Amino acid sequence: MPHSVALASAWLSEVSQLATCSRAAPKSRNSLRCSNTYHGYRSHDLTPRRSLFTNTSPRAATQAATAPSPSSQPTPSPQSRPPPPPPPPSSSSATPTSKTPTRPLNSTTGLSDAPPSTLTLSEDDPTAVDWTRSFHGLSAQPFSKEAAAVLLAPITEEDVEIKPDGILYLPEIKYRRILNRAFGPGGWGLAPRGESIVTPKTVTREYALVVHGRLVSIARGEQDYFTPDGIPTASEGCKSNAMMRCCKDLGVASELWDPRWLRTFKGKYSREAFVEHVVSKKRTKIWLRKGDAVQYPYKETK
Repeated sequence: MPHSVALASAWLSEVSQLATCSRAAPKSRNSLRCSNTYHGYRSHDLTPRRSLFTNTSPRAATQAATAPSPSSQPTPSPQSRPPPPPPPPSSSSATPTSKTPTRPLNSTTGLSDAPPSTLTLSEDDPTAVDWTRSFHGLSAQPFSKEAAAVLLAPITEEDVEIKPDGILYLPEIKYRRILNRAFGPGGWGLAPRGESIVTPKTVTREYALVVHGRLVSIARGEQDYFTPDGIPTASEGCKSNAMMRCCKDLGVASELWDPRWLRTFKGKYSREAFVEHVVSKKRTKIWLRKGDAVQYPYKETK
């Protein structure tokens, strides 16, 4: 019994001590350290525990105190910033190389062979006329009777050739001979009216036929080619084709545009033959003059 009274007295003393601590510092709960002497351990220990992820050593605290804050670091002024690197040169401002780019061959580009435009020209002087734009002397007067007789003479039937597809034509050299007989060598010429236009398959250019210092006719010539190496030859063929077309206005070889004359000539001087291609063995029908043999790469079949 006396032992029980002693325990009760000790318990009451502990409760009184706790109440005194609470009244003395009600707002400082973290500093409250009241020992439970009865149970042998501290109760109500509200001291914050040390975190496992926080460096609370004295050295770390010193470094944190001496490190400058981000707001205290000086901000570089715009004048002290390094200039931005220059932009890379574009393709349009790049320095041109020594090689001149080749223009594509199409219907809008030519061979840069247009006649010069810096000459001092005059319509009053036939030797200083701009034939690229002028129509000087067109239909001013007819040719002499001697020249007209040569131009309008019937063509020689032996001079006419026939293509495998049946088209009749007069070789361009025969036109030149007729012009030379009518006007004399040097009395006529072909003046280009612009630069040559080159397409992927054809060369074309406009020419003017000038006779004795006055314009007679204008025509556009054309000539096909198969490889770029053939463009020079095609340019010459284009000129000859324009000359033959100009000669139509002078009445040269006008029979070749007369359908009735063509049918009569083909019935009298030409024949059809069935042939076989030597390489491909393909059979077809071609036209040729009577008495002419079939030429390679065809051979006549029976």
